[in-house]
Amino acid sequence: MAFSFKIWMRKLFSNLFKKKKHIKLGLYGPPNGGKTTLANRICKDWLGEEMGSVSKVPHETREIQIKEEVHIKSGNKELSFNLVDTPGIATRIDYEDFLKDGLKEDDAKERAKEATKGVIEAIKWLDNMDAVVIVLDATKDPYTQVNLTIIGNLQARKIPLLIVANKIDLKKADVSKIESAFPQYKVIGISAKRGDNIADFYEELFNLV
Repeated sequence: MAFSFKIWMRKLFSNLFKKKKHIKLGLYGPPNGGKTTLANRICKDWLGEEMGSVSKVPHETREIQIKEEVHIKSGNKELSFNLVDTPGIATRIDYEDFLKDGLKEDDAKERAKEATKGVIEAIKWLDNMDAVVIVLDATKDPYTQVNLTIIGNLQARKIPLLIVANKIDLKKADVSKIESAFPQYKVIGISAKRGDNIADFYEELFNLV
C-alpha cells in the first residue's frame, strides 16, 4: 500500500511540475512553393479554419502569420505547436516582376516594398523556431541560391528541418530531384492543395520534433 502511495505521489508531482512547451513550427521556402496552402491544410484539418489567403502572384504572404496551439494526433501520439507561416524568401525582389502579373505600378512598388520587409522579418524569426518545414515546389529545380541559403541558415542554427516536396499532383513534379539535392534530410512528397500524402506528413512531424 505504501509503495502504491509513493508511485501516486511521484506521478502527481511530475504532472504538477511538468512544463508544457509551445513548440514554434515554421513554414519556410521560396515564394509560391505552397507554404500558406499547407498552413491552410493543417489548420482546416485540426482547427476547422484557414490561416491565410493564397494567390498565383508571388509574395501573397508578406507578413508573419501565427496560429497558436495547433494540436495534431496520430494513433496514441499527440503534438501541440504554434504554426508560423512566413513570407517567401527571395534574393531579388523587383516591382517590375509584379507588373507582369497584372498589378498597377503603384501597387507593384508597394508589394515589392512589403515583400522585401517580409523576407527580412522571416530570416529574423529563424532564431525563434524549434523546428522548420521547408516547402518546395516539386516542379521546379531545387538547386537555387534561395534554397541553399535557407538550409545553410538552419544548419548553422542546428534547427531540425523537414523538406516537403509540394505539388505532386502536377505532371512535372519530381520528388527525386529534391531528394538528390538534399540527401541528408528527410523529403516527403505531398499535395497540400489536394491532401495527397498528408497523413504521412503529419507522421513525419512527430519524428521532426
